[in-house]
Amino acid sequence: MPVTIGAKLENDFTNPLGLLQDCHRRIERFLGVIVEIIRETKGQHLDDQQRTALTTALRYFREAAPKHTEDEEVSLFPRLRESGGEAATDALNAVERLEADHVKAKSWHEQIEALGQRWLADGALGEQDSLRFQELSDQLVTLYQEHIDIEDNQLFPKARTVLTAEHLKAIGAEMADRRGIPHTLVLPVRRDENPNP
Repeated sequence: MPVTIGAKLENDFTNPLGLLQDCHRRIERFLGVIVEIIRETKGQHLDDQQRTALTTALRYFREAAPKHTEDEEVSLFPRLRESGGEAATDALNAVERLEADHVKAKSWHEQIEALGQRWLADGALGEQDSLRFQELSDQLVTLYQEHIDIEDNQLFPKARTVLTAEHLKAIGAEMADRRGIPHTLVLPVRRDENPNP
């Protein structure tokens, strides 16, 4: 069950849509860790490996996942709205639902964070808290399965057809900036990598 934050992903900031999909794989992996731990332990004593894995997963959702939400809501969605055209309109049909999902997920993650920190501090959760932790985990699994499927298979493919190279470069630079990575490390998007330069 070892997990690593900062593991090498396939994409970088020159391919922001690919990087967003890589983030989805991290979300799935860290949520899987949380689900596995609660199912194995039922909120009782954590061994050292479980404690480390839970700590890491909670930290991911507390620190990194909000940046992913900003990547979408602050950098991607507004540019899709600005781009116009039928393909952009099709892509935007799902955005309102995706933004509502972000609100639900934030609330559920805040509750898991509080319960998880209590679990780590006290060594175990009471029965009600354990059941709530599992319920929240299961709700997040369902939400993310649908949410990620819409983004990976509908929104991002359409975004690739309507966003210009300049849009993608700006999105990548903003994503890097959110993570404190100097813009000089974000290489320009090559025109031949995007069908809409």
